[in-house]
Amino acid sequence: MALTAMDIYKNLPKTNCGECGVPTCLAFAMKLAQGQASLDQCPHVTEEAAAALAGSSAPPMKTVTIGTGDHALEIGGQTVLFRHEETFYHPCGVAIQVNTSLPEGEMTERIKTACEMEFDRVGMTFGLDLIALYDDDGRLPEVAAVAAEESSLPLMLMSDDPQAMRGALEVCAEGRPLICAATADNFEEMTSLAKEFECPLVIRGEGMEQLYELSEKAIEAGIEDLVLDSSAREPSAVLQDQTIIRRAAIKEKAEPFGFPTIGFVGGDDEVDKVISGCELIAKYPGIVVTDLITRDALLALVTARLNIYTDPQKPIQVESGAYEVGEPDASSPVLITTNFSLTYYTVEADASAGNLDAWIVVVDTEGTSVLTAWAAEDFTAETIAKTIKECGIEEKVEKKIAVLPGGVAVLSGDLEQESGWNVVVGPRESAGIPTFFKTEYEQRIADFN
Repeated sequence: MALTAMDIYKNLPKTNCGECGVPTCLAFAMKLAQGQASLDQCPHVTEEAAAALAGSSAPPMKTVTIGTGDHALEIGGQTVLFRHEETFYHPCGVAIQVNTSLPEGEMTERIKTACEMEFDRVGMTFGLDLIALYDDDGRLPEVAAVAAEESSLPLMLMSDDPQAMRGALEVCAEGRPLICAATADNFEEMTSLAKEFECPLVIRGEGMEQLYELSEKAIEAGIEDLVLDSSAREPSAVLQDQTIIRRAAIKEKAEPFGFPTIGFVGGDDEVDKVISGCELIAKYPGIVVTDLITRDALLALVTARLNIYTDPQKPIQVESGAYEVGEPDASSPVLITTNFSLTYYTVEADASAGNLDAWIVVVDTEGTSVLTAWAAEDFTAETIAKTIKECGIEEKVEKKIAVLPGGVAVLSGDLEQESGWNVVVGPRESAGIPTFFKTEYEQRIADFN
């Protein structure tokens, strides 16, 4: 019988330290009871309490680790259906499919491309997560040996043939690859391999009922790290099955469905595949497998993943301070903005697009945009002046002239008084920065010379 919030609360340290992410131990106990938090989020819980609460505090979906070392991928561990309820943990992994029938040179080049591909989005660097070796010609052991040597990413071994899977595991099991897949026809052999080599295992059922039964059997066999595949490949069926599995795990606490899932990108051309991949990322696989390899297509998937797995309650921020655009010097203009990453990188990109050498002074507004921060009184003459004095920009420029976003022009007079700087009101939108500096800036600062 599940413990109530009060039962759990009795075993918590009652420090109300807030380090778990909620203000009180009682609130944390309520989230544990609802399956929306895990006990390891409390840094002060005793070993005795952890033992007493172990079962009741476990998240409804297990976290599964694929690979080892710095590139190990954690998937699952989700506690809610919708991210506004709390957040989504462990962003889904993007796996690049490599067919074993590819010529060796093309195969190694594809692996190398996938491993080296990186994307810079709003100040964060992202890459791909897995190499999925699809055995379409019986050469899985041979290709797995090459991939283990060439790839810095964890491997996923895709074959229904237990003999081929054993051969592949014998050369790459140290990297803890994902075995894909155990089916009704090969269940005993594949689960034995997963236990022998201590690797995570994909369970594939022909429909939801069989998937549930096979997962239940795998749990009884002592397999702890499972990934679920319902065999659905049509978009509507994929969406339905993924939702059923997640809902059963979160709402019904159905243990056989309490594992991350896998989805395979479909489509006839690159655009269809990108759409399919974005659908999967939204609902709900822990791994998305695709044969896409072009940078533009994968950028779309990585961006969709960033949008879904960014905590809506914690805006992405950059550090407060003075930043360079181009090669600014002591005579370069100084632009003022907030530390919301999207705002900062939009300003930076628009200034770069105008070939502008400038300084950008970023004010800490707890990750909110200009108008939102102004309305919340986080972007004020006082906070801007304080940042100007503390960030060192006064030592970097000869003329104390700041360009204020046009949407908060009302702050200009107070900012001049607080900071001792002259203030120029810039465009309302950062897209107007290039035109503003080409046609208006010099005329605006003429009175200050």
